[in-house]
Amino acid sequence: MFDFRRTYDCRTLNKLHIGEKVTLSGWVNKRRDHGGLIFIDLRDRFGLTQLVFDPKLSLSIHEKASEIRNEWVISIHGKVIPRAEGMVNPKLSTGEIEVQVEELEILSKALTPPFSICDSTIDVNEETRLKYRYLDIRRGDVSSKLVMRHKLMLAVRNFMDSQNFLEITTPILCKSTPEGARDYLVASRVYPGNFYALPQSPQIFKQLLMISGMDRYFQIAQCFRDEDLRADRQPEFTQIDIEMSFNTPEGLFEICENLMQHIFQTCLGIDIGAPFPHMSHKEALEKYGTDKPDVRFDMPLVRLDDIVQKSTFSVLLEELKNEGVVKALCVKNGAEISRKQIEEYESVVGKFGIKGLAWMKKSPEGFTSSIVKFFSEDLLKEIENRMNVENNDLILIAAGPQDRVNQGLDHLRRHIARQRNLIKENVFEFLWVMDFPMFTIDKETNDITAEHHPFTSPNFEDMHLLDKDPLKVRALAYDLVLNGYELASGSQRIHDSALQAKIFKLLKFSDEDLKAKFGFFIDALKYGTPPHLGCALGLDRIVMILTKTENIRDVIAFPKTQKASDVMLQAPSPATSQQLKELKLKAEPEKIAWP
Repeated sequence: MFDFRRTYDCRTLNKLHIGEKVTLSGWVNKRRDHGGLIFIDLRDRFGLTQLVFDPKLSLSIHEKASEIRNEWVISIHGKVIPRAEGMVNPKLSTGEIEVQVEELEILSKALTPPFSICDSTIDVNEETRLKYRYLDIRRGDVSSKLVMRHKLMLAVRNFMDSQNFLEITTPILCKSTPEGARDYLVASRVYPGNFYALPQSPQIFKQLLMISGMDRYFQIAQCFRDEDLRADRQPEFTQIDIEMSFNTPEGLFEICENLMQHIFQTCLGIDIGAPFPHMSHKEALEKYGTDKPDVRFDMPLVRLDDIVQKSTFSVLLEELKNEGVVKALCVKNGAEISRKQIEEYESVVGKFGIKGLAWMKKSPEGFTSSIVKFFSEDLLKEIENRMNVENNDLILIAAGPQDRVNQGLDHLRRHIARQRNLIKENVFEFLWVMDFPMFTIDKETNDITAEHHPFTSPNFEDMHLLDKDPLKVRALAYDLVLNGYELASGSQRIHDSALQAKIFKLLKFSDEDLKAKFGFFIDALKYGTPPHLGCALGLDRIVMILTKTENIRDVIAFPKTQKASDVMLQAPSPATSQQLKELKLKAEPEKIAWP
């Protein structure tokens, strides 16, 4: 039997190995017949090595090689020889040598792939790539990201172990509890009509571990949320879950910052500075329109309500009358931007319900625009000073409900920054966003709801507001933001059972609901709960940043589409009648049109 065990991978051989007998195995990347000699580029996940088949050495092996096609799996024994003069390929680590094949075994033949595998630069429809994900990974781009993912996970485990954290696995089949998104439910055969829920996070379990005395816990945890998807979100995702007892947010920040330093040094060889700066949630929304601002470039949002109030610009005044806001941003040297481009910007903000953009350009002669007539010279000077406007700058102004204006201008700010190349390469700007509101109003029910989750501790300075003005209470919650991505979210937890009961009461949980959903947890809090806190870092998003992709599907081996389906497995799929019978369920599945 042919021994296909590799003595080297396809990345390793160089001129120091010349004369050595080797065994290589892998996929045929390319085959070239030069009329006498046949050359094959052999590929494995490490790299490429050129093989040469010489009819003078073995006519039978040469003839066998002539039948080989791309993506066949072969194994060879041969001798490392130098490449012919002028044929060295400096782009390959193996570019100085080739292997003269003495024995050949075809291990597996392949159909013609649905897309090119040897050239990953050829654009392929994403749905096709996902349908044949095993081939897409073989192309190299995704596999390199999976290698980075492995490095990251290894770095996390090594660092957390060095800090005396224990990696503890928590259940996947658990109980449905309010976490902010819909649960994925799993029917129980043993208890018909009852369901497990897949965890949106290990929140309850990690707090129970603190009560258990396991005072430093972490886990690279699989989590599941049935929510609308986007480029940086999947229904199943991975987070680095951290919880610790007897510490403060400052202590947790230091650990997280040191962890990020270790990750970037290990994975990219980059030193990042610490400690990371802090910004309040209120300032982030006011200045950038989002609680995850990208601060790699300067283009803050500036409030102009008071100045517009003194103008005669009826369009903006009407928005203020309707309790809206007026905000603007200044595009440095943006006077060159055409009216057509401004219309493009209007389409960007229009997706968020903003009806249009007012604009002004600054020249040495003053402001130019059709709206200048609505502002006195003094008001224009106020705008100029407040926004730090200089000659050749462009001001873009939006008005409307505050949440719409913030969302629209946040997206416009990022759009302009990408368009005008304002974002510096290889810059990593970390930021802790602090002082989130404890509660918010549910727009559907008009009831108070938890901004984070019901186990988050109120800020100790705001405890007196819980009874009289709960919407002004700040939470001891925090997010870690990097380059416009929310990388981590966490909080100080409530460890006092009386305070936890009070929060549940404010959130209008009935005694029946509390007992059904949290009875076990409320009981646990009564048995000596240490002060504890934690956070969860999005592993997938960290890999996205490390590998410079904006699509989370690029860093997951077998992801779902944006409609939460798996086109390779054709899942979700109907259960068989026998399965439904065992579960005592009835279903009328919607037919899915698979590509």
